[in-house]
Amino acid sequence: MLRGALAALFFVFAAPAWAQPATLYPLPPQPAGVPWPAADWESAPLPDDVDRPTLDLAVTEAFAGEHPLMGETRAVVIVQGGRIVFERYAPGYARETRLISWSMAKSVTHALVGAAVLQGRIAIDTPMGSPHWRASDRRSSITWRQWLQMVDGQDYLEIGAPSVLENDVTHMLYGRGRGDTARFAAGLPLIHDPGAHWNYNSAGTVLIADALTRAIVPDPRDARDRRQRMRAWMQASLFGPIGMDPVVEFDPSGLYYGSALVWATARDFARFGYLYLRDGVWNGRRVLPEGWVDFARTRGPDRASDIYGAHWWLTPASGPGAPQRSLITDPRMADAFSAQGHEGQIIVVAPSKDLVMVRLGLFHGEAESWDALGDWSTRLIGAFGDRPAR
Repeated sequence: MLRGALAALFFVFAAPAWAQPATLYPLPPQPAGVPWPAADWESAPLPDDVDRPTLDLAVTEAFAGEHPLMGETRAVVIVQGGRIVFERYAPGYARETRLISWSMAKSVTHALVGAAVLQGRIAIDTPMGSPHWRASDRRSSITWRQWLQMVDGQDYLEIGAPSVLENDVTHMLYGRGRGDTARFAAGLPLIHDPGAHWNYNSAGTVLIADALTRAIVPDPRDARDRRQRMRAWMQASLFGPIGMDPVVEFDPSGLYYGSALVWATARDFARFGYLYLRDGVWNGRRVLPEGWVDFARTRGPDRASDIYGAHWWLTPASGPGAPQRSLITDPRMADAFSAQGHEGQIIVVAPSKDLVMVRLGLFHGEAESWDALGDWSTRLIGAFGDRPAR
């Protein structure tokens, strides 16, 4: 009990240091008179200030068939002002269809860690640790914050891997690490000083999932018990309060993957984005700690990187982004931040437009496909008028 109280006390004093809110666009409040999403979600016609030709062209481009770069768009949901103002599905898909998150699950893991912080179970500026490391191992000193910002320093290659067989995520999820993903992830050595260098690291997210699970279920009887108790906690702490009904996959050791493999409907993913648009509050209940969303959308400490916060992708105020191009390319929407997943899964949160956009689909390209999806997303979201913070 004392340990939990101390963690909660740490959270109270540490919260102001999580981000620099003065540099961030304010998150808009729930509009007066608009009900929060319940079992259903209130819809509304497209606002009068929408650029209809631009919107219609983007929608036609997405749903006209297989796009040469963006591939197949299966679902698009747009929420503005608290209501669904656009929703469309490709043939064979519907409102009830659960689709795969791929790495959008990393942003879900950010939320789950936040829920644990709110409950006083975790303090993010303390070492996260792993039972696979000795106390003297330098990896044992890496903090939760550094893992969430992906400045852990591990030797990991995924983005830019020259082939599937040279991609570490392949070996972790489908190769030698598939039976115990946390053991595989813990075996990766350090090649940079922790806190100094940003590198996209799905293995780091698996280690976060493992550490979080140990904080929630410290004494599992077996893999099945571990899985069931963690599912129950996720439902009570995050999914239930916001009305999500996802399927979360677990590895054979009973560990939820954390970095991928959450299945949910487009509306469910929109609910998740909406939680972040509303500063972690849902219908008067604080689901995430105050300042947790600002932590997600504040760039990390590596000055050579401006496209990543804490398990969410960012839009730089100027330039294309570093070390890779950002999804949204219009500097007028520099407040936008996003969850992104393999093959073109995205949740974009745009506070200045009071908007959330979800696109789910499938493409087989890499950088050129992401660039095309980013250009399309920029045009689609740009068709909607601004909603200045009140």
